[in-house]
Amino acid sequence: MSKQKLALSTTDKMIAGVCAGLAKHLEIDTTLVRIVMLVTAICGSIGLWVYLILWLVLSQKNS
Repeated sequence: MSKQKLALSTTDKMIAGVCAGLAKHLEIDTTLVRIVMLVTAICGSIGLWVYLILWLVLSQKNS
């Protein structure tokens, strides 16, 4: 795992930068995180709630 602080991405974002920031923190591909978030949002809506909570809680980072 990365020693980086979990933060929103301002450079690689589609909506708010949550998935890109999470992917960078976990050191995995951003597309994979986006797909997992989309599938969880469609299949039970937990992904949507997690996304919204992270969007509100996380700070922005310029990388």
